Amino acid sequence: MQARNILVVDKDIITRKFLKQTLEKRGHQVLQAELGKEGLVFAWRDKPDVIVVDPDLPDINSELFIQKIRQDARTASTPVIALSTNLEPEFAKKCIIQGYTLYFTKETEALPKLLAQIENIGKAKTTPLFNKDAGGKVLVFLSGKGGVGVSSLVTNIATTIKEYKKDAKVVLMDMVLPLGSLATRVGYQESINITTLADLPLEELTPEFMSATLPQISGWKFYLLAGSPTPEAANLLQWKKIPHIINILRKEFDYIVVDLGRSLSRTSLHIIQAAHLITLVLGTEKESARLGKAVQEYLLGLNIDERKLYPIINRAVGHEGLTKAEAEQIFGSEIKGTIPFMGAKFTLANDQAESAVRKYPRDTGSMMLIDISKDMLETVEKLK
Repeated sequence: MQARNILVVDKDIITRKFLKQTLEKRGHQVLQAELGKEGLVFAWRDKPDVIVVDPDLPDINSELFIQKIRQDARTASTPVIALSTNLEPEFAKKCIIQGYTLYFTKETEALPKLLAQIENIGKAKTTPLFNKDAGGKVLVFLSGKGGVGVSSLVTNIATTIKEYKKDAKVVLMDMVLPLGSLATRVGYQESINITTLADLPLEELTPEFMSATLPQISGWKFYLLAGSPTPEAANLLQWKKIPHIINILRKEFDYIVVDLGRSLSRTSLHIIQAAHLITLVLGTEKESARLGKAVQEYLLGLNIDERKLYPIINRAVGHEGLTKAEAEQIFGSEIKGTIPFMGAKFTLANDQAESAVRKYPRDTGSMMLIDISKDMLETVEKLK
């Protein structure tokens, strides 16, 4: 039996002591936290193999707790077992939808099952669910820190890819959870989005259906699969259908550009592992470079080919901040390129739901976006 490092988060001291004694007798190491926020700190600091948590926390709700766990690179794939006094099946289902790995109730007969699961799961790595050898190429964009302009960047790069590969079909997929932003950014106001598609029967999700249903955004040239319109819709997302949806998109489109934002959930990890290129977007702050490094190290720990990682700096907020050389020193490896600050031009284009690259083609920032987009596609072709 392999010993595990286990974090128990529970406001009830009796439960914590009982689990600690029981688990330590079986050779495991146990760390305890009474509050949810304290549990998050311990989880990110100590990186346990398994987290056991009572979702009824006194300082943070169950959804926010698991959301923070899944969105941080250090704990995104850590198994989290809910151990609750709530016997309602709907509550258990809700926890699983939110991202908890398993759900057990605090009953005597549940203890052997809980112990067996703890000893079986460990830090399981996800298995890719996609066939990477056939179909369109998947280009993923993500960041370790918010506020670095990923959404603006990804819309302009998707447009640039279409401009560069005029005969190609390009679809932009918004997988930022719990609330997508790309629809608003490009002026799309209809009801087709990732949650409505995932609610459909699998047999209806054909390449022909995707081509006929997804809107081609005027002025941007790409097709759009919009993200979740509300956090409530995101909670109900049929995430197990996402690999099937991407497989279908790859049969119809030449390039699937995916905006993940800061999301490192079970679903996004499958997409990342299947991607042909992973663009890691850094800001100009030291914290952004440090978090980007943490994400990169985590992805390499999942045995992702380092050649697929494509880090860039996006000067989304101004000229100040780290230089490329300074960022590389913190990041620990080469940064492929830097998007210069475009000032009011980028903001104006965003406000008018237009591509900055097409609106200001002679701007230095636009020309750099074009060069980086071309280099990304050439990198993908070399990796074939």
